[in-house]
Amino acid sequence: MGSFTSRLIRWQRQHGRHNLPWQGADAYCVWLSEIMLQQTQVATVIPYYQRFTASFPTIAALAAASEDEVLTHWSGLGYYARGRNLHATAQIIVEQYSGEFPHDFEQILELPGIGRSTAAAICALAYHERRAILDGNVKRVLARYCGIAGWTGNKVVEEKLWQQAEALLPQHDITSYTQALMDIGATVCTRSRPKCDECPVQAGCIACQTNRVPELPTPRSRKAVPEKHATFLLLMHGNDILLEKRPGSGIWGGLWCPPQFDDEGAARDWFVRSGMAASHGERLETFTHIFTHFKLRITPLRIQLSRKPLHAAQPGSVWLDVEESLQAAIPAPVRSLLKELNRRMG
Repeated sequence: MGSFTSRLIRWQRQHGRHNLPWQGADAYCVWLSEIMLQQTQVATVIPYYQRFTASFPTIAALAAASEDEVLTHWSGLGYYARGRNLHATAQIIVEQYSGEFPHDFEQILELPGIGRSTAAAICALAYHERRAILDGNVKRVLARYCGIAGWTGNKVVEEKLWQQAEALLPQHDITSYTQALMDIGATVCTRSRPKCDECPVQAGCIACQTNRVPELPTPRSRKAVPEKHATFLLLMHGNDILLEKRPGSGIWGGLWCPPQFDDEGAARDWFVRSGMAASHGERLETFTHIFTHFKLRITPLRIQLSRKPLHAAQPGSVWLDVEESLQAAIPAPVRSLLKELNRRMG
């Protein structure tokens, strides 16, 4: 155990990452980075993190913002429940903890969107508390080092990994050790093409010694990814487009999107019932947006209206200039669509 931890800590000081913008920061910044880094690469997160902290430098500032403002800053990062949970958590911290991020592990664990590993990472990195983490990278490192087979999402396998994570914890240098685990998983013990010859703990790694690195951790059994279909109705009046706010839950919850339907027939029926008058329309090229559990085939129908209907600008919907709409809280495929529309009109 001592060899594993001491080698990792020494490696981190010499070869680890030391210039990430949230390193050495307070609990707010550590929490924000941990949430952003869930399912998202560091290189993608850094510019989002920098814009986010510039606009919301404190928990109080984040709590005081509207959900729309928060989701606008999150737009493009995906997994939007993370942004909604951040906002809700900031409001709870202002109401219950006077705007100070709580220090107690159990209190942190009760906050929306924070699980055991994230709470532990905050305690270890911000408060230097002796806590074990187990994010995706760490699961891979420990599965290989300890020779633990099985899909890491399986509860039995995950519990074995937690036991190892707890057993390997050093008594001192917990912040350096925690960062070392994250860094080694992100830069050396990668999922594909791991750099075993650069690994400081290669000598004790069971997967390496038994030539099982490529097969550990055991991948999840692949199922066919279901494909769903949607039709976006791009209702235009001049350069203005109609956007609707999505319900708070579900995909793209709380974001602004064009009216969406299951198929073209449903979209056309809705348009006819609405009583709107079209000067012309066209079907744009169908494209695919990939989610974690399914693919969404999106067919955009662009309809130029001869007049802007009053009833369309009801609560939950808004007319925006296409260029202006790119500054709104919109999901990635809608942003791509609107950029293309804006390019055509430019």
